[in-house]
Amino acid sequence: MGQAAVVVQGIACRYDSIPALDGVSLQIPKGEFAGVVGPNGSGKTTLLRVIHSLITPQRGVVWLRGADVAGLTARQVASVVAVVPQQPQHVFGFSVQDIVMMGRFPHIPLFAAESKADVAAVREAMERTRTWSLRARPVDGLSGGERQRVLLARALAQAPEVLLLDEPTAHLDIRYQLEMMELIAGLNAEGLTVIAALHDLNLASMFCRLLVLLHDGGIAAMGTPGEVLTPERLRDVYGAEVEVRTHPVTGRPVVTVLGGVRYAGEK
Repeated sequence: MGQAAVVVQGIACRYDSIPALDGVSLQIPKGEFAGVVGPNGSGKTTLLRVIHSLITPQRGVVWLRGADVAGLTARQVASVVAVVPQQPQHVFGFSVQDIVMMGRFPHIPLFAAESKADVAAVREAMERTRTWSLRARPVDGLSGGERQRVLLARALAQAPEVLLLDEPTAHLDIRYQLEMMELIAGLNAEGLTVIAALHDLNLASMFCRLLVLLHDGGIAAMGTPGEVLTPERLRDVYGAEVEVRTHPVTGRPVVTVLGGVRYAGEK
């Protein structure tokens, strides 16, 4: 699988008395495009937060660059990992360029002003995400698709090795979903390691080379889209009857829900 960008060993997390992850272990190779999929409440967001060191697990270790993230500062983690969050953030009053400049946090010394290199990195990130023309606009006046591209630009301004995305296409229409995923795929093609929690199985199948299917806080399957997205496995994990066909152009699996939802306790 090549050298790992992220190693997760035996992670267990709980919210109060409710288990979120239980004994999760995986390795994400450098340069991989990995999709984390699974039903609501399966632990997708929790896994990303543990990797980013926003949550301290009750058990287990996450390794970045061979170091336990528990021993790294926020600035050290941010120099390796950048995040595009799922929920809109409270950024009222800031311009688009201000928001993207915040991504330079790990590279600007405390109490120092941004340098020419920081300004250049911000412009490059904004041009890559087609947000430079929006630079003077207040971020709270943007559309959903524009705001997601701005958050992606902020993440790129960090110059990360690993990009985490939590439902990057949530609340976007089809056009912006594809635009966002194509931007991310282009960055991955240049060597950026991408780990994305995705709700849409077909988008995950279309863009990701590796899928991690979570269920009840554990890994139900991990492999290529063709290995993971089988009718039997999706029926067991999602409790719905599905048909899986091969896309005639991409050769990737295409999932169609047929109905027949099963509820807990039913056979």
